[in-house]
Amino acid sequence: MEMVQAQISFSLCADDYALSPGVSRGILEALRAGRLTATSVLVTRPSWPVGARALGECSAKADVGLHLNLTLGSPLGPMPAFAPCGRFPERAKVVKTAARGKLPQAEIGEEIARQIDKFCEHFGAAPDFVDGHHHVHILPQVSAQLFTALEKKGLSAKVWLRNPSDSWTRILRRNPADFKIAFGITWLGKRFAKEACARGFLTNDGFAGFSAFGSGRDYAADFARYLRAPGRRHLIMCHPGYCDEELVAADSATLSREQELRFLLSSTFTGILSRRGAKLARLSDHLLRN
Repeated sequence: MEMVQAQISFSLCADDYALSPGVSRGILEALRAGRLTATSVLVTRPSWPVGARALGECSAKADVGLHLNLTLGSPLGPMPAFAPCGRFPERAKVVKTAARGKLPQAEIGEEIARQIDKFCEHFGAAPDFVDGHHHVHILPQVSAQLFTALEKKGLSAKVWLRNPSDSWTRILRRNPADFKIAFGITWLGKRFAKEACARGFLTNDGFAGFSAFGSGRDYAADFARYLRAPGRRHLIMCHPGYCDEELVAADSATLSREQELRFLLSSTFTGILSRRGAKLARLSDHLLRN
């Protein structure tokens, strides 16, 4: 049996709101139950305008952010070099192109601005934070455009940015189910937090939640590991939701989302928090106090 630790606070963010109506419905259920403190939104998906109205009621108790998308579906505007067929390239291609320094930065900057505007148009307010689908926001050429777009819109001191990297020591202590991805993201994003700070943006300190998305895994055991070795402003990502036809057509993580949702709504979740001396907190509140 694990010993009770000194109390820690952490933010729990559900990614992919508006990916499909079923995903949004599940995230809203968890938000209303007080089991999440943040969610990030895919504004490029068709269900975002409707989903924005329902999400507004939760904004007083949870951070609502932009889930910057450059790898799923279609962009909001023309991107002849990056998405010549009107569809975003796959994640692997984006990463490889970024490694060669060949991403069309002007096009990406314009699309980032469009996605920020789309968020504001339907939500009626600026995002509390920005992160990225498949963590694309930490790629150097993308992050440079993101910083610039936020600065131009006067948001540099008003939003926080997700830092999906962490120290090697913390990652090893958690023994994540998909540690190769955790290490890879940390390697890719090692400069992101430093550059964000230099530009006046606040970030989380400590990050967990990497998963293999297998429907047969023990998500409760995974989550207990996410709470190990927390940072000073610890952030855990999750992917709850209900599976529907639109989700199946768009993403490979399907039934695992229902498993995560069941866990978040269960007494097992609250029991783990109690045993670990952990409590949920909005990261924006923590950053403003510090």
